[in-house]
Amino acid sequence: MRIPLITRSLLIICAVVYALQLMDEQAWLMIHLALWPLGSGELPVSLGGWPEFRPWQLLTYGFLHGSPPHLLFNGLALWMFGSDLERFWGPGPYLRFVLAAIIGAGVAQLVVASLGGEPYPTVGISGGVYGVLLGFGMMFPNRIIMPLFPPIPMKARTAVIVFAGIELYTGVFTSGGGVAHFAHLGGLATGLVMILYWRGQLPIKPKRILRY
Repeated sequence: MRIPLITRSLLIICAVVYALQLMDEQAWLMIHLALWPLGSGELPVSLGGWPEFRPWQLLTYGFLHGSPPHLLFNGLALWMFGSDLERFWGPGPYLRFVLAAIIGAGVAQLVVASLGGEPYPTVGISGGVYGVLLGFGMMFPNRIIMPLFPPIPMKARTAVIVFAGIELYTGVFTSGGGVAHFAHLGGLATGLVMILYWRGQLPIKPKRILRY
């Protein structure tokens, strides 16, 4: 089946932006569009004069990537889980869901970076992908999938729990290894809030409650 419009567009945008990154010798895209920690511009010059946080970075960081494998695995996961989710919800709700997950993941990363004092930028659509994974697991809980890691067949809802547990454990008990684990969890949490809101299960009710 053809990749639906929004998922296909997101994949193309990420690929094009990464190609521009490779040609960007002055790192303009990274300086202005990556997600920089709050107060990063106040760091001493000895640390390289880090750029400052800007509000638009909460969205734009999601379309930058740090390496070809980073782009490849995010794109693969977005295609695997996002295509069916977009067909199920339709392009409008799906786009709002993905963008909200990216922003929610960015907010979570800002909070964690502020607490930890790490002066490093965040890039990648991983937070949006984890939101999509959560949505897929809730819409198709009994669908059997085969994750790349661990390569074990499991139900989609089980995969969500496994990946959330891995992210929580590695985020709390490891140094992170350059991976924004709490951004991933932020994407998951944002996806959950969005679905509960659409279902009318939060104190603030939508204009139209969706029955799924």
